[in-house]
Amino acid sequence: MRRFLASSIGVTCAAALALPLAPSAAAAAGGTAAAVTRATVATGAGTPGSTQSLPLQPLDPDRASGADVFGLAPRSVRPFSLVGVVWDDPAAELHGLVQVRARAADTGVWSGWQDVETHNADHAADPGTAERTSGRVRGATAPLWVGASDGVEIRVRAESRSGSGAEPEDGSGSAPLLPPGMRLELVDPGEDAPSEDGATGGPDRDPAGSTGEDAGQAPARTPADGSAVTPADAPRTGVMSAEATAASAANAPLAPLGAPEIPALNRAETEEEYHVLRGTEAAGQEADSGGKPQAEPYIGPRPGIVTRSGWGADESLREKTFVYTDTVSAAFVHHSASGNNYTCAQAPSVIRSIYRYHTESMGWRDIGYNFLVDKCGKIYEGRAGGVANPVLGAHTLGFNSNSTGVAVLGTFSSTSPPTAAVTGVAQLTAWKLGLHGMDPSAKTYLTSGGGNLYAKGTKVRLNVISGHRDGFNTECPGGKLYDKLGTVRSAAAGYQGR
Repeated sequence: MRRFLASSIGVTCAAALALPLAPSAAAAAGGTAAAVTRATVATGAGTPGSTQSLPLQPLDPDRASGADVFGLAPRSVRPFSLVGVVWDDPAAELHGLVQVRARAADTGVWSGWQDVETHNADHAADPGTAERTSGRVRGATAPLWVGASDGVEIRVRAESRSGSGAEPEDGSGSAPLLPPGMRLELVDPGEDAPSEDGATGGPDRDPAGSTGEDAGQAPARTPADGSAVTPADAPRTGVMSAEATAASAANAPLAPLGAPEIPALNRAETEEEYHVLRGTEAAGQEADSGGKPQAEPYIGPRPGIVTRSGWGADESLREKTFVYTDTVSAAFVHHSASGNNYTCAQAPSVIRSIYRYHTESMGWRDIGYNFLVDKCGKIYEGRAGGVANPVLGAHTLGFNSNSTGVAVLGTFSSTSPPTAAVTGVAQLTAWKLGLHGMDPSAKTYLTSGGGNLYAKGTKVRLNVISGHRDGFNTECPGGKLYDKLGTVRSAAAGYQGR
């Protein structure tokens, strides 16, 4: 499908400054790298986020196995809500166990040890792409959401060499199990921008009484003066930066500039919009058919989608340009592996944290996923470039071209995904794949860009809706979510009217 681009719009730019509070440098021999705080100051928005980057230190070896251990003793730190570990070489793997404890900012109570998913290299840009070879990319664990915290302890224990599979290319048997340059990243998502009534949502706050699948959904209310309630898709007031304007303008045919949400449409409205988006391409096809009207498309009703403005993206963190692929022939479903300890009201904060982790800590051009879905089924725009466009993501190593990546927020290895989340994925893929003429219940062919299942250039037959593990040898999207993909395919096909 022909992609469309919004026209240029002149704007007044807000000031945005990246302020490194401490330099990043290795100390002299025998020393350690300095701690770094990366913060963003922006005007006209909510409280900006930041990242603390702390070098891990060698600790006493594990008593039972004698394995190397790195980490940090319990310490007080500035507020954060998400953690992860990064290292210098993106090609290196961490063969070991990563565990963290966090101290809750409101109660001062320490959590128990929580595991951090170490196998994360399969979520990445394709080999040889500009994003992959930028020189900024780092190796990393998956991020873990721990909620608003002000204290942390971490330990990283190497696996036994016999069970790690870490063998050096020269056969010397000395490949490091723990990669050099490990740092603990502590991400503060900042606070949401003020709403029309002046209220702000913190990175970790849930409205009183919001529980279950409706958690995070603001109740309808009528102003005391009897005035109309502002629609959810109304544009936000205030000055927008050039980057924020560009990200919003990419969705201009679907919602007003600066709108926090793209509203849901019914089937008739979606079909009408489909023809508008296709524009002259559809007109040309009708001419080729002798003037006969084209058959109505198989496309699911467009679901409501929270825009990047809606979840509070700091557009200064990403690269300014957008990169597209040719079409969308498949959707890969993921779990974020960031844990399930969040409320639906906190989902925007979780997404801002993952976005900051992907860009600032891992060195990516933008958040890797094209879309995200929370446990209540709400859908969020991911990588910038327009939700209806074939934006090139960094979600399925080897198969980012001609695909879209959808991540369900949470970890679903042993926990079943909520029904609302599964439904959200089905509604989103019914619409997104329908824009490109794809049947969610069918098969398609993609060409591998290189990975651990398929060599570069291999033409692979996949489900149009696949799990991440179908294109790469990985546990993602978790066994419990993967088991729901058959339900997603049939439901999405039904939404398309097939």
